[in-house]
Amino acid sequence: MTSGSGTSVEHSAHPEQRPLADLRDYLTEVVGEVCDEALLRRAITHRSFAYENGNLPHNERLEFLGDSVLGLVVTDTLFRRHPDLPEGQLAKLRAAVVNSRALADVARTMGLGEFVLLGRGEEATGGRDKASILADTTEAVIGCVYVSVGLDAADTFVHHLLDPLMEHTANLGAALDWKTSLQELVSTETPTSPNYQIAEDGPDHDKVFTANAVVGDEVLGTGVGRSKKAAEQKAAEAAWTLLTERATAVEDAESDADIDPGTTSA
Repeated sequence: MTSGSGTSVEHSAHPEQRPLADLRDYLTEVVGEVCDEALLRRAITHRSFAYENGNLPHNERLEFLGDSVLGLVVTDTLFRRHPDLPEGQLAKLRAAVVNSRALADVARTMGLGEFVLLGRGEEATGGRDKASILADTTEAVIGCVYVSVGLDAADTFVHHLLDPLMEHTANLGAALDWKTSLQELVSTETPTSPNYQIAEDGPDHDKVFTANAVVGDEVLGTGVGRSKKAAEQKAAEAAWTLLTERATAVEDAESDADIDPGTTSA
């Protein structure tokens, strides 16, 4: 497991289920203190595994707590790092970091899916790489760190995971939220709001969604993703890019007309 700070844990011979000790050692290296092992086991226990094994304790309570700890650390960080940003922009930055897709990507970087205890059904349908399971487990591990060794350690862990993403999102501009950016762009020209037409394909555990961003009667952009939200964001990006290019072309044409020598007197 490779982390953003360069710490790593060697992969076992069975990458589909790695020893809990590897995760415990990784966390110790990151936060400098040892997390409670029983609590850490609960943090990686999905409810499907718990139900198949005599209703063991699972990770949903820790996930609930970790979500709040994550939100506090990220909100505090953004508030302090960007003293001039208004509330609405801070909310966009936070939403870009504290969401299932971002947390799932962080979990994949950690190799967290290799530790999760899953029931047979979830295992068979690719649960180790499901965004919802990975994001929830990440939050549960944050909750475990908080309960085991306190807020300072949890703060260190969240920064270790998410500082690169927070720095990246601060520079995204329109790309921070393509749907909002498209809405703002369209509203400068027309009272009509964009809407999204969604089509889906594939089995329940492996769906692919296609979204069309429509303004008035015109399809301005199309996007494909593993979730409706991802497809809509890609469609909004395509539509925003098209409208921006159109506006630039109009401005260039007007500028050319203003300096056309044929329109000036000798």
